[in-house]
Amino acid sequence: MINGGDGLFALIAFLPIIFCLVITGFSIYFVIKVIKFMNEKTKLDRERNEKLDELIKVNQGKKD
Repeated sequence: MINGGDGLFALIAFLPIIFCLVITGFSIYFVIKVIKFMNEKTKLDRERNEKLDELIKVNQGKKD
């Protein structure tokens, strides 16, 4: 019976370490996802701005 309690004590002792590792892993995953999203958003915004510039040039050409 006493040996069974030792395993539970060991599990409880490592619980904060496991918790910190899980939080650190999730944080790294979240930062990587945000960076990928922002890079994709920047690329799409750049493409949209180029298309808007083309539309403005076409629109100005029709006014003249």
